[in-house]
This record gives sequence, C-alpha cells and structure tokens, in this order.
Amino acid sequence: MSSIIHLEDIRKSYFMGKQELQVLKGINLDIHKNEYVALMGPSGSGKSTLMNILGCLDSPSAGQYVLNGQDVSKMADDNLADVRNKEIGFVFQQFNLLPRLTALENVALPLVYAGVGRKERTEMAMDVIKKVGLEDRSHHKPNELSGGQCQRVAIARALVNNPSLILADEPTGNLDTRTSIEIMQIFGQIQSAGNTVVLVTHEEDIANHANRIVRLRDGLIESDKQKVVVGELTS
Repeated sequence: MSSIIHLEDIRKSYFMGKQELQVLKGINLDIHKNEYVALMGPSGSGKSTLMNILGCLDSPSAGQYVLNGQDVSKMADDNLADVRNKEIGFVFQQFNLLPRLTALENVALPLVYAGVGRKERTEMAMDVIKKVGLEDRSHHKPNELSGGQCQRVAIARALVNNPSLILADEPTGNLDTRTSIEIMQIFGQIQSAGNTVVLVTHEEDIANHANRIVRLRDGLIESDKQKVVVGELTS
C-alpha cells in the first residue's frame, strides 16, 4: 500500500529570543491512501504544529516530509503554495467562508485560483455541493446558513479540487452534538469514496469515527492504534 504521507524524524523548534522551544521532537508516521486518521493530544502536545506541517502551511526544522511522492520538507514558499492548492483540501473549525459570496461561489473559489473557466467551475462546484446535500442552499450566503450548513459548504470547497488529502482541524468544534455527527458521517462518506482524511480533534467521540487514532504527547507519538470496528456512530 502506498503512503500518501511519509514523515521521517520530523522536528520543529521555535525561538523565543535565544531560547529554543522544541515542539516536535522526532515524528515518524506513514499514512496510506484512503485511510481515515484522527490526530489527538492534549494542549501543547504538538498536534496543531504537526497539522500545519502536514498542510504545508509550515516547514519542519529538520526531517523529511514526502507528500504523495513529493519531498515538500525544504520547498520554497511559492512551491508549497502550489502543492497546497493541488494536493490538500482544508476544513477549519471557523469555516473560513467569505461572507459576501454565496455557498456556490465559496465552493468554486479554489477553482478560480486554479484558472478553471466560469462555466466549468460552476458545474464542478455544484457537483460537490450536491454531494454534501446542500444544492437547495447553493445561492445562500453564509449568514443565511446554519453552522452545520456552513461546515458542509467548507467541506465541499475542500473537495472541489479533487485533492489527494483532506485535512480537518477541529471541524466540529463550533457545532452541537447532532450536527457534529452529521458532519462526521460526511467525512466517513468522503473516505468511503476513496479520499484520505486526517482529522485533528481533542474530542474522543469525534476521533472514534476515524479508523486509526494517533496520539501525541510532548512532541512525540505516544500511541498509534488501528480500530477494529469502523464507523460506529455515537450520539
């Protein structure tokens, strides 16, 4: 099975004045295509820093990161931006939708940056909006949508470029329990359709939707367990 993510001795330090703060202290991790992985860990464990590196939003201080066959560890910022746009779909806790654009226009936005023509991008955006069950709300703006609907729009936007990897950072953090379960079911469907999903969460019941849970503590992987039962839903 081929790895979509290969991390070898990934380290990340920040400097506060002359003092070095080590956040990641040697992470080794392989995630294969079509896996559904939850990253967990207490505050300060390094999971957000690792997420930023996985998403090519930051570069490691040392170590190797190979994403879908490309070594991205030492890429220049411009090249990293290209990789982000083509390979990764992001879903954030805050949705990050543009308030003046409709749901359809928000979903189509990555295709604008990719240079796709208006007619084609409208068709592609509508296709993924249907997949998340929001075709009847496609012309509504974010302030006319519920939190769960906004997150569905954000998921559709993450999918529209057909990326290799979906990265979700606390995607249910602003949602109630019932809506959270609906959103997690969508991620399950995305993974069933062949996508690779990596989810960062501090909530145990949310992590349990994934097939594999990787726990971080103090900048290192504390445990990495495959689940035997897949997709059990809890309310």
